[in-house]
Amino acid sequence: MRELIRKSRVHLIGGTSHAGKSTLAQALASRLGWQYMSTDKLARHPGRPWAEAPNLVPDHVAEHYLSLPVDELITDVMDHYRDNVWPIARPIITEHATNLSVDCLVMEGSALLPELVAAIHLENVSCVWLTADPKLIEKRIYAGSGYAEKESRERKMIDRFLERSVVYNAQMREAVKDLDLRLVEVRATSSVEALVDECLKALS
Repeated sequence: MRELIRKSRVHLIGGTSHAGKSTLAQALASRLGWQYMSTDKLARHPGRPWAEAPNLVPDHVAEHYLSLPVDELITDVMDHYRDNVWPIARPIITEHATNLSVDCLVMEGSALLPELVAAIHLENVSCVWLTADPKLIEKRIYAGSGYAEKESRERKMIDRFLERSVVYNAQMREAVKDLDLRLVEVRATSSVEALVDECLKALS
């Protein structure tokens, strides 16, 4: 692991929603003693279409998921990643990779699209993408959203979010394979520690 730390200053973890990016990245950052950052915090976009009671889903978020078909939801979020998030994320990645006076970094997020990351061309930036079976993604989204307790309107929004997540997952997998990048399969039985170990091997 010391050799991996010596050579790499930035680890990037991409993947679809509820693949486990945040949990994994925080555990990895903790083990290495590196800084953790999520691309979700870099630019606003309609987020998850559920909220904890008594809060309500904001009107603009509800309209986003209820009015757009899945293909437009995908196009919209991809445009957001490319146009709004990546121009902020890339300089941060470059700074942590090249400036020895700043901390090493673990960054995670769905905005880390394979084709964008592949174009960085910095030797001390390592990357891996998490993928999961659609049934596992569904199970996690339903559990995380409290789907069983939601009304029909909220369920429709969550179902649209799920559809978008599954399509994103499939497209991301193909892009990772086409670019000969690293992919880690997340299973229902995968422990966080085991995933950290597997990702460290992939990142090396």
